[in-house]
Amino acid sequence: MRGVMRGMRRTLGTPPTPVDALLTEDICRIVAALPDTRHGHRNAALVLVGFAGAFRRSELVALDISDLHLREEGYLLCIRRSKTDQQGQGRWIGIPYGEHAHTCPVRALQRWLTDAGITEGAVFRGVDRYGRVSATRLSKRAVADIIKQAVAAAGLDPARYSGHSLRSGHCTSAARAGVPERIIMQQTGHRSERMVRHYIQQANLFMENSAKALGL
Repeated sequence: MRGVMRGMRRTLGTPPTPVDALLTEDICRIVAALPDTRHGHRNAALVLVGFAGAFRRSELVALDISDLHLREEGYLLCIRRSKTDQQGQGRWIGIPYGEHAHTCPVRALQRWLTDAGITEGAVFRGVDRYGRVSATRLSKRAVADIIKQAVAAAGLDPARYSGHSLRSGHCTSAARAGVPERIIMQQTGHRSERMVRHYIQQANLFMENSAKALGL
């Protein structure tokens, strides 16, 4: 019977179990819950930059100080290699100043770098329980763990979120705000519209829903 069911799933297909996106309101809640410590400063910078840049975990942990270029509007970040850029041609991402000081990704990143005394090498690094900053960059797994811990501290269920929730949350929040697909793709680096449309469709499942008109 199990073999039959597996065969049916392969033949008919099953939708993937959705991992919840971290939306703007969730990000604000998470940042508010982070402590005013070196750990908290790093985690706030990681969450806000990851969300604003729609970054993959691999892109976040690969960032070096030499990839950061401060401009009047915010940071220009150089992504030297990504999942869809195996040749390493690179691309530029703009991280603008936020409207609110406590959730501004630019200010959060500057605070973390100043507090940690990082002037070269990896941007995001480990911090031990005494607040000492490691010389080595975070791993992709560490980013996922940090996000889950931050989600839990904000009173959300960490089982519903993953390291991908920042990226999917950016797409979902931008789609809900009416941002055109091409602008979202410019930030995410998606080559195909299919995946971006997947996020947009999820964002609209409740906003554009015929069940809302049933009078229940």
